Amino acid sequence: MSTLGTIAAIATAIVPAQGSVGIVRLSGLEAVAIARTLFHVPGNQIWASHRILYGYVRHPGTDQVVDEALLLLMLAPRSYTREDVVEFHCHGGIMAVQQVLQLCLEQGAQLAQPGEFTLRAFLNGRLDLTQAESITDLVGARSPQAAQTALAGLQGKLAQPIRQLRAKCLDILAEVEARIDFEEDLPPLHEAEIQRHLELVLVEMSHLLATADQGELLRSGLKVAIVGRPNVGKSSLLNAWSRSDRAIVTDLPGTTRDVVESQLVVGGIPIQVLDTAGIRDTDDKVEKIGVERSRLAAQNADLVLLTIDAQTGWTDGDQAIYEQVKDRPLILVFNKIDLLDSLSIPLLPTPHSLLPSAKTAAALNQGIDDLEAAILTIVQSGRLQAANLDIAINQRQAAALTRAKAALQQVQGTIADQLPLDFWTIDLRSAIQAFGEILGEDVTESVLDRIFSRFCIGK
Repeated sequence: MSTLGTIAAIATAIVPAQGSVGIVRLSGLEAVAIARTLFHVPGNQIWASHRILYGYVRHPGTDQVVDEALLLLMLAPRSYTREDVVEFHCHGGIMAVQQVLQLCLEQGAQLAQPGEFTLRAFLNGRLDLTQAESITDLVGARSPQAAQTALAGLQGKLAQPIRQLRAKCLDILAEVEARIDFEEDLPPLHEAEIQRHLELVLVEMSHLLATADQGELLRSGLKVAIVGRPNVGKSSLLNAWSRSDRAIVTDLPGTTRDVVESQLVVGGIPIQVLDTAGIRDTDDKVEKIGVERSRLAAQNADLVLLTIDAQTGWTDGDQAIYEQVKDRPLILVFNKIDLLDSLSIPLLPTPHSLLPSAKTAAALNQGIDDLEAAILTIVQSGRLQAANLDIAINQRQAAALTRAKAALQQVQGTIADQLPLDFWTIDLRSAIQAFGEILGEDVTESVLDRIFSRFCIGK
């Protein structure tokens, strides 16, 4: 289907004194006409699809040159939106692209809404909905593995199994409806064979649903809180891990008064590391606020690194902190091992000795690999696993897939209860509709608005 109206937007980030190129993108029936009005091409350059033209953007009223630029033409249907698409490749920064965009709007283009270019690509059949969602995942990827997973979705690797599952359900529905309409002309339905096909579909759906948490981990990352008593080396650990001086380090306990944050990538997983104030009883009003924030950060973290002074060993203070965070995934980090005569760690009371642990000497930048290995081990041993993840469904897709699974399980119950075939078709249709929602073949306008509102303008 074609979409009315020509839209325009700046398709690159605009930052003062940064970025060598800024792109203004147009899509629609009038895109080329607007470009011809604004763009002066010297010499005998040919206006043809997928050609780059050199020239000047000029104000059509005053003939004043706004920018020296390149023009890229991509005529329908060989474009991102399957409409005529034009891109002005201007000088970077703020003024050039904003002036060119304003000229496009004055010539009749409408300012694009967030995600409207991709929405048109979807509406015009160039992308299905899983591919469209993968684009925003790719743009927002915070690690190489997240980018690879998003790229797999963009290439259709997520849509393919969904289409296959939907096709199998359609085949089953066709068999059932054929028996309803032509019962006397066809042999009886083989219920055991239908059950077998349903079970295979449900197994495959379970595999897809298992990727939801994994995908969320890659997209959103892991929030890790470093907690412990004052002066056990939490800030030194953050600095060594992030290879920067993010946190102030002194020999005085209580130096960190607030939560300090750093962004890292470990094993392809984005990690938000929070260095917290030392947890202890204190009469200092400012430090007390920091301690409360530390406790809150620990409770909201996906993983807690309980840091212990290896030279001092386990103390009552460590035990008190452990009692506050023991319900969270936990790794014991024995810091300052460089101050020990040997690498032996004082024995901990049960059950603490069963917890995963790592040995570090943060002041010497030692033990970080050991710590990262412990993190990846605990992540991969739990319900979240990002290693070797090819495709991953998002929350919207998981919700639709869960509805489809429940519907097919209801079909199994209907068969077991020996109910008439008409009852089978009700839930089969519900499952097929849910698969269609994932692909965008049966989706409401409100759902589309919600999905594409999360896109950046110009994409």
